[in-house]
Amino acid sequence: MITRYTRPEAVAIWSQDTKYKIWFEIEAHAATKMAELGVIPHDAAEAIWAKGKDATFDADRIDEIERTTKHDVIAFLTHVAEIVGDEARFLHQGMTSSDVLDTCFAVQLARSSDLLLAGVDRVLAALETRAKEHKYTVCVGRSHGIHAESVTFGLKLAGYHAEWQRARRRLVTAREEIATCAISGAVGTFANVSPEVEQYVADQMGLQVEPVSTQVIPRDRHAAYFAALGVIASSIERLATEIRHLQRTEVLEAEEFFDKGQKGSSAMPHKRNPILTENLTGLARLVRSSVVPAMENVALWHERDISHSSVERGIGPDATVHLDFALHRLAGVVERMNIYPENMQKNMDRLGGLVFSQRVMLALTQAGISRENAYAAVQENAMKVWRGEGRFIDFLKSDERVTLADTDLEALFDIGYHTKNVDVIFNRVFGG
Repeated sequence: MITRYTRPEAVAIWSQDTKYKIWFEIEAHAATKMAELGVIPHDAAEAIWAKGKDATFDADRIDEIERTTKHDVIAFLTHVAEIVGDEARFLHQGMTSSDVLDTCFAVQLARSSDLLLAGVDRVLAALETRAKEHKYTVCVGRSHGIHAESVTFGLKLAGYHAEWQRARRRLVTAREEIATCAISGAVGTFANVSPEVEQYVADQMGLQVEPVSTQVIPRDRHAAYFAALGVIASSIERLATEIRHLQRTEVLEAEEFFDKGQKGSSAMPHKRNPILTENLTGLARLVRSSVVPAMENVALWHERDISHSSVERGIGPDATVHLDFALHRLAGVVERMNIYPENMQKNMDRLGGLVFSQRVMLALTQAGISRENAYAAVQENAMKVWRGEGRFIDFLKSDERVTLADTDLEALFDIGYHTKNVDVIFNRVFGG
């Protein structure tokens, strides 16, 4: 992972210390249940917990052992034996490496999900606050980057809030699906370890059991998980891109906060660049880069191979840690975003009322003119405004094809017409 874009809480989940602690807990919980079932002595299970619970597992020592064994779990178990002593021979009874590795990975992804959910909640809270603050702040809506009709900035943010509600639901579902335990032994038949051990370990680690684990947990679960992260990353990019566009000098309807002492350019002292949202765009790409490898991990050979392993050692921490960072950066941008209603009004007025063209056309059709003729009349007058030849309403009033009275025509240029259903939409998003 890129340390520049990390938060300590997220990094800690993927540290060697945390990993080895989880590995030990999986093994020790399995030993506890095995003792209850009479597979190993009770005093051995108790000794394993007593000597290993508060132990510090030496990553360097484990690496040293692995250079000989070429096997990380065996290296770990060998090191545990150096700490626990003779009772360590009762660890890993009937288990296989994937029982430890896959279950640990599930715990780490579940814990990461909890941090990600907290980040999503912060984004949701920020969007809701700013949306309600600017519920009736009128601005121009754009399609294809071109002025369309009027919206409000609050509605714009409410749309993002609705999207992030969906993001949260997807993440909750992804967490539920990934939080899965497998303690089923070689090829997943429970030949040498009881299903009761698996259920006990799952309960202790806050997981569900995998119905059929072969020798690994099926990777469709992981593919769905990283796909959910990828969609969230795309939602980050969509909002970040909107803010970047709004911050352009020619638009300047909103912009990132600019702290005292902050510098925008090493060469040009006047610059206020959207560096945070540009950074978020890049981080979104980085998170999404984990999706295709996760999809390709689904097709493992027979009951198990390890072609997925090297991939997951990278994408597990990279995707979750960077997404965690991006969520909190995005929330901070929204919380502190500078919003300029006066510029929104100025931009909307630039085309002198062209945003009301549809309403004029509809009024003409209701007055008895065919849609084709109404469209032609309104468009021809609108094009004059585009060329800078005058005001839209003046052209309409002087056009014989426009049969509406001047007062009726002027009434069509009421901005309230476009904001009359703001409450309806807000209630859909935020509740009554």
